[in-house]
Amino acid sequence: MKKVLIAAVALNLSLALAHNCPNDMKAIDAKMSAAKLSDADMAKLKSLREEGEKFHKAGKHDDSMKALGEAKKMLGI
Repeated sequence: MKKVLIAAVALNLSLALAHNCPNDMKAIDAKMSAAKLSDADMAKLKSLREEGEKFHKAGKHDDSMKALGEAKKMLGI
């Protein structure tokens, strides 16, 4: 019974984290236009943002959060 409960909690936690990807994408989008980055850094930022969305849509939420996390770090979020 304990194992079932732990599995259910873990599943709910992973689903909750998976739904954070869109919020991260919105935060990145909001800050991106005002960011003062070099052309190369802006290109990298946009690439990371696109990767994050691609991974999210593919159900690869860990990869999505990693890419979006790097983008957020570049923006100081």
